[in-house]
Amino acid sequence: MSFDPIDHDFERGLHNRRTVLGDEWVDRSLNKASGFNADFQNLITRFAWNEIWGRPGLDHKTRRAIVLSITVALGRWEEFELHVRAALLGPDDSRLTPDEIKEILMQSAIYAGVPAANTAFTHTLAILREVGEQIGYVLEPAAPGSAAHSGIGREKRTSTSPALHYSVREPRSGKAPRHTVVLSHALGCDLTMWDSLANQLAADCRVIAYDHRGHGSSDAPDALYTMADLADDAARLLRELDIGPVVWVGLSMGGMVGQELALRHPSLVRALVLANTTGGYPEAAQAVWEQRIATVRADGIEAIADAVMGRYFHDAFRAHKAATVARYRRRLVTTDAVGYVGCCNAVGKVDTAGRLGQIGVPTLVIAGELDQGTPVAMAEALAHGIPGARLEVIEGASHLSAAEQPAVFSRLVTDFVAEL
Repeated sequence: MSFDPIDHDFERGLHNRRTVLGDEWVDRSLNKASGFNADFQNLITRFAWNEIWGRPGLDHKTRRAIVLSITVALGRWEEFELHVRAALLGPDDSRLTPDEIKEILMQSAIYAGVPAANTAFTHTLAILREVGEQIGYVLEPAAPGSAAHSGIGREKRTSTSPALHYSVREPRSGKAPRHTVVLSHALGCDLTMWDSLANQLAADCRVIAYDHRGHGSSDAPDALYTMADLADDAARLLRELDIGPVVWVGLSMGGMVGQELALRHPSLVRALVLANTTGGYPEAAQAVWEQRIATVRADGIEAIADAVMGRYFHDAFRAHKAATVARYRRRLVTTDAVGYVGCCNAVGKVDTAGRLGQIGVPTLVIAGELDQGTPVAMAEALAHGIPGARLEVIEGASHLSAAEQPAVFSRLVTDFVAEL
């Protein structure tokens, strides 16, 4: 029987320790070992670095974040600084960016306390000044009063009338945007319906979401709007922001606006995603829109709310995701009735079907398999009418496919944008 002189727990731990902290730090620690603390160095190498860091259940990047959070909470600043440096300078697959460390410290402020996070920011800033050039990070001056929530963006209103409320998310990459993407919501909704998709796209794109006139925090002129009005609103917003051409992602009414925008202001559109929408309704459906207008004028939006939810979401979704449906219902019934009626007129009279051949940009058409409001046949007509357009049908989705099947919807959009 042979005896292996190698302590594999120690060797594995040492390997992990070097991978995470770097050879220089580990060599310095080991070379300082003495008869007093050699046992302790052996202990932490075997147990911290093998028993914990050697477990594949979490990757090293995640474990770095956990260590930073705990050392902030405990105020172990020497250990915190060690792991901040290691996180900034470590291997690419486990490195944390300064912005990622910032998010860890922001969350620590809530769960470990503002004073602890304040000290952590001070220590981290000192390290960034030391290693910033090495990692290509420049500390730029910034005004706290102009800081914007990264998951919401900078919110403003247009200076021209009717004023449109909008948000802008700049790329989290810190680089120039690959594209500018505009997200255009459905009737009775607002820009918040796009939060999840907007934050995904904002990894490397500038993302603009806005409330149509008559919705959310935008103005609601007392008039019956046309789709041309809504498209001109969008053009006015883009010109005020001095951006374009953009990738337009619109669902239902938002998709109708995208079509009209591409036809009336083609220089502003780089590509289109048209989801759960149409280029025109038959006469019978137009009459239904006229009836909706009459009902809202007489009895308010509450009178149609349940029927609208029945068209927006299929039965199974309403049964299992009642809270989501309730959220959209609250948004619907609190929409300005005058603005809602105005947009109903624009939607009911949408008329781009005969002009679709003039759209000359890459186009993705998305349909919901169960959509009653704009059935798959309407999406097929769009895809057939727009040169080179591609059609994707989402199974198990009704009219608000982005809410019912968010992962599938996001994948289709992000893949399309990546191909541009």
